[in-house]
Amino acid sequence: MADAASLVARAREVLQIEAEAVGALPARLGEDFSRACAIILACTGRVVVSGIGKSGHVGRKIAATLASTGTPAFFMHPAEASHGDLGMVIAEDVVLALSNSGSTEELLAIVPLVKRRGARLIALTGDPGSRLAVLADAHLDAGVAREACPLNLAPTASTTAAMALGDALAVALLEARGFNAEDFASSHPGGSLGRRLLTLVSDVMRQGEALPTVRGGARLGDAILEISRKRMGMVAVIDEHGLALGVFTDGDLRRLLERGGDIRTLTVDEVMTRQPASIGPRALAAEAVRLMESRRITQLLVLEDDGRLVGALQIHDLLAAKIV
Repeated sequence: MADAASLVARAREVLQIEAEAVGALPARLGEDFSRACAIILACTGRVVVSGIGKSGHVGRKIAATLASTGTPAFFMHPAEASHGDLGMVIAEDVVLALSNSGSTEELLAIVPLVKRRGARLIALTGDPGSRLAVLADAHLDAGVAREACPLNLAPTASTTAAMALGDALAVALLEARGFNAEDFASSHPGGSLGRRLLTLVSDVMRQGEALPTVRGGARLGDAILEISRKRMGMVAVIDEHGLALGVFTDGDLRRLLERGGDIRTLTVDEVMTRQPASIGPRALAAEAVRLMESRRITQLLVLEDDGRLVGALQIHDLLAAKIV
């Protein structure tokens, strides 16, 4: 049984071989890569990614990456394609076929049918002289000097190189399309980025009975009771039309007590902050976070354009919604 040192040494060798395989790719990028990008950018259908075995696993990942970065794509198993799934492919599509050898029979069997439908073919192989590469409209060379497997048999460095080349293709297309963070979030609504970029202030603000408010002219003691009841650390001061006049926070209360102010004789108007920081309900919640951070505050009023109070935010609301 191998000792710990030899296991670590083997792992390091594997990583070095795979790093060298990826490191050799940039020098081989050129006209074929740009042609492949141009073919996909001109595509009015989808990118149909196909491969079998380990190439199939890599192909599924490439299809998923393309689809999430602005290039409509899906994976089609080549064996299933020969038994009906080729009906998924239309003339407007581009087929991206993965095969390290470039001679996978299941892929070569469907190439004539793909061509007959009028779809374009891009091959990603480890052999530029292979049948699949020669038949393709563009070829992406993912060849490696050797596999990381000591037997030079198990797909290791070759699959790493193919996946890296697929990522390079997806990112080049992403930039060419002007795909931005908001576009990315729209296809990842369940992820943290989606939450940050798609959640509106109105989705997380407190409103209705949960909103701490008092009318202008109210006694300061009543305002303090409202702060205590609603547990937001603040109270919004409004007029009879619901327009915001100001805000009074628990921080304001502490500073008032430090100065020796008499809360029994004061009205909230005398001690509130006029023209407090606010945000609109249709703004992104991420904007509210930035505003709070820049003002170094933990509460924020939500106002309509006419100044009417419709809600309030507390930093804990944004934390609970995983915006922060």
